Amino acid sequence: MPENTPLLSVRDLKKTYQGASGPVEAIGSITFDVRPGELVCIVGPSGCGKTTLLKCLSGLLPPTAGSVTLDGAEVTAPPKKMAVVFQEYGRSLYPWLTVRDNVGLPLKARGVPRRERLAAVERALEEVGLGHALDTYPWQLSGGMQQRVAIARAVAYEPEILVMDEPFAAVDAQTRADLEDLVRRVWQDLGVTVLFVTHDIDESVYLGERVLMLSSSPTVVQQDLAIDLPAARDQLTTRAMPRFTELRTQVYEQIQRAKRGETVAAPS
Repeated sequence: MPENTPLLSVRDLKKTYQGASGPVEAIGSITFDVRPGELVCIVGPSGCGKTTLLKCLSGLLPPTAGSVTLDGAEVTAPPKKMAVVFQEYGRSLYPWLTVRDNVGLPLKARGVPRRERLAAVERALEEVGLGHALDTYPWQLSGGMQQRVAIARAVAYEPEILVMDEPFAAVDAQTRADLEDLVRRVWQDLGVTVLFVTHDIDESVYLGERVLMLSSSPTVVQQDLAIDLPAARDQLTTRAMPRFTELRTQVYEQIQRAKRGETVAAPS
């Protein structure tokens, strides 16, 4: 695929629900692209439709209008080239299966031979720092380690694009910082495309190469901001940079505008 050809393309995506008093427009019209190898964050005010958007992108919910294409094919069902990591990691792991079996489950469902499957599982767990935990059970691990298992399961699947839905919202601040650095390392090591949905402004600036800021519902892309921070980032140095503060302020101001209903759609 040429470098400038989008891997994920969203065009005029709209979603309307039928409420008790009539139709409710959850997503007004969203258009954006994600190129191969990018790490793009999506941030917006609470209730702006981030989860609805994610469900449409991952084929779990049909849009009312518009389209989502992945690698040139329209998304009408959960695509095989996409893996999703959810916020509620505890519900996504089977407590009666070992870490090894949890991570290998999608590969087993895909029919990957056992030897190849086990090698992929071990590589993925090493990548997230859990190579020692193959034979433990999720309930024996901390919340942060359980989320690492969920990330490893997605990595082992070798997707073209990894979609993460507020995956660190339920962990403590120290664990969150460690997991943010883990995501950037996995992204750089494996070259996977990442679409990261978050409600945390600082997190979006720290992680992303771009930040898509959404308006309040009915949702549009309010701004598409390039994050021109160094590729090598760490929690202390990067967050202390004047440029980090400038970018964070810009995102914060846009989110406040969105909350006030001052919506100006970004040019497509």
